[in-house]
Amino acid sequence: MISTPFVSVPPRRYGGTELIVAELVTGLAAAGHEVTLYATGDSQPPPGVTLHARFDEPVWPPQPYAELDHAAWSVDQILGDARFDVVHAHVPSALAFSAMFDAPLVYTVHHDSGEDYRRVQSLYRRSRAQFVAISHRQRELLPDLADARVIHHGLDSSRYQLGRGDGGYCAFLGRFAREKGPHDAIDAAQAAGLPIRLAGAPHWRDSDYFDRELSSRLRQEGVVHVGELGGADKRDLLAGASAMLFPIAWEEPFGLVMIEAMLSGTPVLALPRGSVPEVVEDGVTGFICRDVDDMAARLRDIDRFDRAACRRRALERWSAARMVRDYVAVYEQLQTWVGDVRAAETVA
Repeated sequence: MISTPFVSVPPRRYGGTELIVAELVTGLAAAGHEVTLYATGDSQPPPGVTLHARFDEPVWPPQPYAELDHAAWSVDQILGDARFDVVHAHVPSALAFSAMFDAPLVYTVHHDSGEDYRRVQSLYRRSRAQFVAISHRQRELLPDLADARVIHHGLDSSRYQLGRGDGGYCAFLGRFAREKGPHDAIDAAQAAGLPIRLAGAPHWRDSDYFDRELSSRLRQEGVVHVGELGGADKRDLLAGASAMLFPIAWEEPFGLVMIEAMLSGTPVLALPRGSVPEVVEDGVTGFICRDVDDMAARLRDIDRFDRAACRRRALERWSAARMVRDYVAVYEQLQTWVGDVRAAETVA
């Protein structure tokens, strides 16, 4: 399992890809698979998972040559060990080495159809990999993923408990960037007359947006910025919120915070972009809103929402166990295919 060199596994705070990697290696090890993880040296995988690291600590902000160094070093280690049945990568630079592997390569695509895709598109077309998309919408927008499997993310549901939603606030959790819409979340909460707590921070490329659109809004009455949260603090924020606002303005491939909220029984109020229509079940796990005004209207009536039914449905759809089973099915199918190819070559 090749993670990124940018965030530890599991992440201390921000880290969507790395959280999924953590869930995967944990679930695979629990199911009896032998797992080797290539990640940052400060990662803390579960017992039984072997950790190898090119970098002792995360490289942040992300640097493409650090990713390439990490991927090349990981591939070199893998090529020196004949035990591996499957290589599963989460960094696109690993695709450049796909022809070198004897074992099949699985690559999970974590980005959208924008600049990141354009930079690595040629790798997609030349690589020998089984691609996995994380939503049907993501696959639809990436031409080179027409034959990709779709496996939705999942989380360890035991870490999330049904929250009462009685904290007297709604919540926003995510990066402070225009495409994530924290300014719209504040506007919706203000229009509904409900306090809002925002967990997150701007990244290096979002400072102009933060200065122009967000800094003044964060000083408004009823608006509380709680900083970046992870672990139990993040789960407590979601459990106490009457709703989690997700007013995205881009084709987000998935959006882990949506299922984190649902597993807490907290409804997700989202705009219909990216994976939202296939993740949010309208009226069951949240509401798909037309615009910010519609989001504010839903917030005013959110006390009637059935939080227990929301969590029950989330347990059915968004468990890490389901995600791990889906990936194991891909691994096993690839192993069968490799066995058939090798048998045919032997006969020939």
